[in-house]
This record gives sequence, structure tokens and C-alpha cells, in this order.
Amino acid sequence: MVAAWSSAWGLVAVLPLLLAVVWAVRTLNWAWRTPRRLERTLRAQGIKGTPFRLPYGDLKLNARLLREAHAKPMPFSHDILPRIQPLLHRAMLEYGKISFTWFGPVPRVVIMDHELAKEALTRYTNFERATPNPLFNFFLRGVVGYDGEKWVKHRKILNPAFHMEKLKGMLPAFSSCCSELMDRWEGMVGTDGCSEIDVWPDLQAFTGNVISRAAFGSRYEDGRRIFQLQTQQAQIIVETSHTLLVPGYKFLPTAMNKRIKRIDKEIRAILGSIIKTREEDMKAGKANNNDLLGLLMESNMKHSQEHGNKNTGLTTEEVMEECKLFYFAGQETTSVLLTWTLVLLSMHPNWQDRAREEVLAAFGKNKIPDFDSFSHLRIVTMILHEVLRLYPPATNSIQRQTHKTVKLGDVVYPSGVLIAFPIVFIHHHPDLWGKDASEFNPERFAGGVSNASKHKNVFFPFGYGPRICIGQNFAMLEAKMALCMILQRFSFELPPSYAHAPYTVLTLQPQHGAQIMLSRL
Repeated sequence: MVAAWSSAWGLVAVLPLLLAVVWAVRTLNWAWRTPRRLERTLRAQGIKGTPFRLPYGDLKLNARLLREAHAKPMPFSHDILPRIQPLLHRAMLEYGKISFTWFGPVPRVVIMDHELAKEALTRYTNFERATPNPLFNFFLRGVVGYDGEKWVKHRKILNPAFHMEKLKGMLPAFSSCCSELMDRWEGMVGTDGCSEIDVWPDLQAFTGNVISRAAFGSRYEDGRRIFQLQTQQAQIIVETSHTLLVPGYKFLPTAMNKRIKRIDKEIRAILGSIIKTREEDMKAGKANNNDLLGLLMESNMKHSQEHGNKNTGLTTEEVMEECKLFYFAGQETTSVLLTWTLVLLSMHPNWQDRAREEVLAAFGKNKIPDFDSFSHLRIVTMILHEVLRLYPPATNSIQRQTHKTVKLGDVVYPSGVLIAFPIVFIHHHPDLWGKDASEFNPERFAGGVSNASKHKNVFFPFGYGPRICIGQNFAMLEAKMALCMILQRFSFELPPSYAHAPYTVLTLQPQHGAQIMLSRL
């Protein structure tokens, strides 16, 4: 008996040592052996790239290049690639259109070939989504974070909520928020008829109001709080994006982990209350299902009924994740698009005049634009597409990760490689868009998106393939409504205080704001 107890206590004493040895071996593999093996495999197939540097890879280099690029504004030019992604820009110049850099110990192969990009984004079962930052799942998950059958189910349940006919019912929310913004700007312009305004925070607040009303109906005030909390989460993600996070980091009780979990807990509490109230209203037959949450829950209920089992639908937790996703994406995408549209139309007043003439011919100065007329706004649509080409909201590459050996083109990629498709680089490439690729020329979209470039389907602002952004129609409708109402009431130009400084904080934002001189018409 004594011997047995002694043996047991001996095992307990040795166990921490064994765990430490296992962790050390795994860390060694993760930080050295695996990256060296992957580097040899890639170089053996003719792919060039930066050498692996233990343990950070190119994280520190990338952070330094970004600091240097962001230290001062750039000229009034749309050649923004060296500023927003200097590491990738330098790597492609030095190593070619298919090259690799290092995200910590993980090789990230950047592929500029648009055909390979379309193939990989279409074969989504072979190339799974990638989130190198383990804290990102606290921020956003939802349908964009799933693969396989789970992704199929979520996408199927979400689709009805974003059907164009359903979006028509949200136009009153769009126009109401637009009118509030126009009245605010009218008040700021005052008796002088003109005023300098930083439109960036105002457009953020506007799109936050729109998505709050469109997503949560009467609970839109709660939506505003969610936006504030998600902004804090985004800042944490950005702060850690240039830091090497070892496996298991998100479980460590660090101050940053505690903060992001605390924010996540508050967001879930707000969403849980909204969802519970909506469920009770639906059971009582008094729910208004014209907002995104109502449409999602209605679709989810139908899915469960069709399969004869309530457990086949989305759980409350999964509904929360979808709400977080379409709330942040819906708010951020359109505010960025509208901000750069006003900046570019200020830089190119001839296109501002052409767009205003089209809007006034369609609606006059006072009529609120209607759904059926949007499809006839040819010049406005061309302008928005060109802004999305030059300044796509999501400038970070679309990334996929290999979880098994996969062949793409002439290269066989082993498991554990990040594959990145730098959309903003593809949008600026002269071989695809001509010598004026970095110039603002909406006329290139006169024949439609498919005929805008030398090769078909190289316009990817909302992604490509089956996983294309489900909210793209929502974003475009909102942007058209806002731009039309702005053009009806104001002309605008850039004041001397404006500094052209695009930079990426998850989305492509103006580093020093977007000062615009607004003049009442």
C-alpha cells in the first residue's frame, strides 16, 4: 500500500516535468523545425521569399516598414500600395508575383495571379479560412469563420435575410439616417453656406445608426453600444497583429486577454437580451421581422421546421456570432466606402459634377431616392466601383490555409501554409487594368464590372466564389442612398488641412481624418 502511494506521488511529481517537455518539443517544432521544413519545400519548387528569422519571421520588419510609411502623409496619389502594405510591395518587387514572407513561423505565400486566386476561392473545401491571430475569434466569427457543412448551413439560413426584396424594406431606415446626417451637416454649414468638416467620424456614426436600425429595429440604441465595444476589440486585434502569439496564448491570463474577454462578455449580454426579447415576441405573435435579426431568426425557425428538429438550426450562441459579424461588417464597409468616395470626388470635381447631374435629373433636389431608380444611376455606380477598386475596404489579403497537401497551378503546397491573395494589388495591377491602373477613372466601368479590365472577373472588393460577401447588396444600396442625398444638398472639395494618409485598421481608413469643405447648394 505504501509502495503504491509512493508510486502515485512520484507520478504526480514527475507529471509537470513531462508536460513541460511535451510543451517544449511542440514549441520547438512550431517555432523552428516546421517553418524550416516548409521553407525548403517551397524553395525546392522555385518559389522565392524572405529567409525565416527565428522567432518573429517578418513581423518586426513589417511593423517597422509600416511605422516608416505612416510617419507622414503621402502625395495626392492613388498609388497607395507602398504605404498600406510595404512588406508585400517590397517582396513582390524583389521575389516576383508568387513569393512568400513570414507571419511569425508561418510562411505566407502571396499569389498575384488572378486566375489562381479565383481557382482557390472557388475550391473552398481545399483552402480553408485562416485567422493567424488567435484573438480574432473573440472579435468576429460567424459565417466567415466556418468551413465545410457548418458554413453551408449558416450560409443557407442567412441568405433569405439578405435577399434584395428584403433589403427594399430597409430603405426607410437608410433614408431616415441619411436625412439626420444631412440635417446635421446643414446645421454645421450655418449661415456662411460652407464649412470644413471631418466627415470620417460622422460617416462612421451614420453607418452605425443604419446597421443598428436595420439589424435590431427598435433596439438600435443597444446596437450603438455594440459598435463602441467592437471598435475597442478591433483596436486590440490591431495592437497584437505585429506580435508573435505562441500556441495557447489566448488562454493566458494577460491584461489584454482579460480585456478582450470582458468586452466580449458585455457584447454577448446585450445580444442575448435582444435575442431573448425577440424570441418572446415571436412566440406571442407580435414580433416585427423586417430587420436583419428578425429575418435571420425567421429563416432559422423555418430551417428547423423543414428538418423536423429544432436542434438542426442555429443555436443562440451562433445567432449572436452572426449578429456581431453583420453588425461590424455592415457598419465598417460602408463608412469606409463613403469616406473615400467623398475624398476622391473632391480630388476629381469633374466626376462629382457628372454624378450630381445624374442624381438631380433622377430625383431633383428634394426627392428621396427610391429602390427602383438605383439601377438607373449609371455614373454613381461607376464611381462607387472605381472607389472600391482603388480603395477596397478590406485591404488585407484574402487568406486561406492549407490543412492538407494541395496543388494550385504548378505548385504543391504542404499543410500549414498561408495562401494570400492581395486584392488591392490585383486591383492596381497595370497588366490587368492598363497603364492608368493607379488613376481614378470610373469610365473603365462603363461597360459593367466584367468588362472593366483586360481580363474578366478580376474585381474582388467583396471576395469571390461561393464565399463572396453576403452583405454586398446591403452595402451598395446604403452607399448609393447616402451619396445621392449628399450630392443633392452639397458640393465639396478638399481644404488645405486635408492630409492624404490611407492606412489599415482592419479596414482602409484615413489616418488623419477626412476633412472636406462642404458648401450648401
